[in-house]
Amino acid sequence: MVKIATIGGGSSYTPELMEGFIKRYEQLPIKEIWFTDIQAGKEKLEIIGEMAQRMWDASPYEVKIHTTLDRAEALTNADFVTTQFRVGFLNARIKDERIPLSYGMLGQETNGAGGILKAFRTIPVMLDIVEDMKKYCPRAWLINFTNPSGMVTEAVVRYGKWEKVIGLCNIPLIATMEEPGLIDKQQKELVYQFAGLNHFHWHKVFDLQGNNVTRRILKEMMEKDAGLPKNIFSVPFFEEQLDNINMIPCGYHRYYYRQEEMLSHSLKEYQTIGTRGEQVKETESQLFELYKNPELHVKPEQLAKRGGAYYSDAACATIAAIHSNSQTQIVVSTINRGAVPDLPADCVVEVSANIGSTGAIPQAFGCFNAPEKGWLQLMKNMELAICEAAVTGNYGLALQSFIMNPLIPSGATAKRVLDELLIAHQSYLPQFEATIRELEAQGVEVKDEVSRQIMLEEQGG
Repeated sequence: MVKIATIGGGSSYTPELMEGFIKRYEQLPIKEIWFTDIQAGKEKLEIIGEMAQRMWDASPYEVKIHTTLDRAEALTNADFVTTQFRVGFLNARIKDERIPLSYGMLGQETNGAGGILKAFRTIPVMLDIVEDMKKYCPRAWLINFTNPSGMVTEAVVRYGKWEKVIGLCNIPLIATMEEPGLIDKQQKELVYQFAGLNHFHWHKVFDLQGNNVTRRILKEMMEKDAGLPKNIFSVPFFEEQLDNINMIPCGYHRYYYRQEEMLSHSLKEYQTIGTRGEQVKETESQLFELYKNPELHVKPEQLAKRGGAYYSDAACATIAAIHSNSQTQIVVSTINRGAVPDLPADCVVEVSANIGSTGAIPQAFGCFNAPEKGWLQLMKNMELAICEAAVTGNYGLALQSFIMNPLIPSGATAKRVLDELLIAHQSYLPQFEATIRELEAQGVEVKDEVSRQIMLEEQGG
């Protein structure tokens, strides 16, 4: 019988996770699930705990839900640890989005300046969790869904020295679920090959006879909805570019291949209805009101607006595959081990892999053509710089990360945005404390009024 600990248990996504576990109980016999969170998330944690218990009580299975603010208690003797937390909650995401946009620069949760700051806040917390796992559940697998998932997984392996970790994302799963219908196929009739980095991968598709059907899907994608997640604005790729690549880009490639249009859309929302984070905050508030209903024992339809489609399928299928040693093919972030020859063997990549009791065995993809190879090597080395800066608090390396990022125009404005983001998130960046004190002494202040108001609320003002 399996014990699962979920860090960030008060997340609005948790009912989705429970639904996935209930569907797979016969392959994954769970005895107990422990949700843990921080003091500031206590109310949501309790609401989610009661909602999750109702979901299990409505199922044929006897599974006990526990909630605790004591991480050690949740981790003790766990078989699997899932992570789905957001340091600073949604207010942090809103600052990540609004501060860059106030300077006409893309603000996004996992890309550009916002994605870098999220990594700075998240990686030290994840490394603390790994140290606790070494004490309380040294045989457990860490299944990470916390963004930026690829960089977090990289840091766990590189700095946490913990290889029993698999990073997950729902974007590849969305592709495998939505694309077959574009060419009148079912998912089981196609074979997928993914390779790249989290939120920066490409994939090829073959039929069961080995014929490459990637071009057929690309052609249909130019005319039909390709099943993008809720958080990505649908700007079509250039057909000529896709024809040259002959692979299907991740949905997030729009931020790089169509940066001008994606920035324009983000600026329009920033100036009118609010950023994606502000919209999600409203959706989440509505979800928690629903979760309070003592009669509710199924995942509400409104959760689909949150942008995490198939989240539970990715997480629960991975855990079930490890538990049963099923060697199921799943797209994961894991150690490269030569699957992508254009990147170092010891770095973390996102690839198709066979998942079993020994974890992920990545499938060889081969070398990329020059344009994709160039992108990939730039992005991976930027990720490595971000991870090191997150661990060390090295301001010069943090600035290097900003200058390397293709979504951040280099120059004085890039430095200004970095400085404001450091000040805005100072409660969650102890590694940068000395730098932040120097910036404040220089008179650096946050320009965006909404972000300033959030800071005042966080400081009790």
